[in-house]
Amino acid sequence: MSGSETPPPETPISPVDLMLSILDLEQVEKNLWRGHSPSKERYRVFGGQVIAQSLMAAVRSVEGRRVHSLHGYFMLGGDPAQPILYEVERIREGRSFTTRRVRAIQNGESIFAMMASFQVEEEGLHHEVPMPKVPMPHELPDEDEIRRKYVPMLTPIRQKYWADQRAIELRPVDPDSYFCRNPARPSQNVWVRAKAKLPDDPNLHAVILAYASDMTLLDGAAVAHGMSVIDPEIQSASLDHALWFHEACRCDEWLLYAQDSPWTGHARGFGRGLIFTEAGRLVASVAQEGLMRVRPAR
Repeated sequence: MSGSETPPPETPISPVDLMLSILDLEQVEKNLWRGHSPSKERYRVFGGQVIAQSLMAAVRSVEGRRVHSLHGYFMLGGDPAQPILYEVERIREGRSFTTRRVRAIQNGESIFAMMASFQVEEEGLHHEVPMPKVPMPHELPDEDEIRRKYVPMLTPIRQKYWADQRAIELRPVDPDSYFCRNPARPSQNVWVRAKAKLPDDPNLHAVILAYASDMTLLDGAAVAHGMSVIDPEIQSASLDHALWFHEACRCDEWLLYAQDSPWTGHARGFGRGLIFTEAGRLVASVAQEGLMRVRPAR
């Protein structure tokens, strides 16, 4: 190419491909992986990303067993401009269960710690609660319709959140309540799915489910007070996160995230969630407590 020629513009990477790239960790040593963040513009790393990358590190240290639960604690906000190291400790190799401890490290300090348990496939007793009776995703406004109807009435911070291109599409079942600023019942239902077809690897779908499980959950606590956790009046952050994987599922198909918040207090909010397939099968349960500190008025 001569010096006068202009190089062709780079093709922008899709949000889903970007998500897949940040979940494809670089192995540094046997029990050590390195992860990166998609954007240096955020003031801290998205908690769901740290959960998902920690789980990916654990998954890559286990063969022939499916993750059935994880429990994690956030200690520090991650810096999106710096890589994160994921150190895996092989706690137990049992006949039925395998246990891993993962520590996410940045600048020599732990920012997140997680335990994850894996199990061989077994048959056993079964029951599940029914899915809430809600409109199906094709009956609800898509994100473009939401942006046109609701985003202009939001605060600048919430407008930016909905203007960003995300890998996971959200369709609130009751968008009027979801976007309102009036105190409401502390529960909400949101349909979620990846915006493009994903590879068939079931471990990858479990990791992406972990990623998505950190989205919107604490808002179920905030709506009781007519707020959102991304409002400037609230200082918010995930404190801990628990996720139980009941059944395998595909994250590129619609999943209903049914959420409620039985309690807020002492600058903390507690949220619970059940995740169902479109056919009504319960595939996961979630619980999380987060910081919900009201900033003093200036």
